[in-house]
Amino acid sequence: MNRVYVCNCFGVTEAQVKKHAADGACTPRQIASACKAGTDCGSCVRRIQALLGRGACPRRELADQGEPVLSGFDETSQQAA
Repeated sequence: MNRVYVCNCFGVTEAQVKKHAADGACTPRQIASACKAGTDCGSCVRRIQALLGRGACPRRELADQGEPVLSGFDETSQQAA
């Protein structure tokens, strides 16, 4: 099996990063929380960003369309506070 490593420090593969993205990780920080990639030397962070791409996060698509991205956010209660 041919494995392409994204993070050599922790042995995280491209397939693992893509799986975490499919499971909902939208940012390099969320990928780091899931598998530690990007938390040691940091040289893989740009590669992780490239793998995530612009369309990887469903919330980002909503924001690009001008839709609210925070579920359960009540604007009127925030204004009253």
